[in-house]
Amino acid sequence: MDHRLLEIIACPVCTGKLYYSQDKQELICKTDNLAFPLREGIPVLLENEARTLPAEESHP
Repeated sequence: MDHRLLEIIACPVCTGKLYYSQDKQELICKTDNLAFPLREGIPVLLENEARTLPAEESHP
């Protein structure tokens, strides 16, 4: 994941900061407890494509 891209993209739900999870290949919004997938290295920032994070994953 390109570090420069992480600086400019935001959560499509709350416009908050996204964090990259390298092991799961997802972008995480800690505010909304959502994980957005990466497909072939491209972020899929659609709310209906995101998964809701379980409580144990939401705040590492």
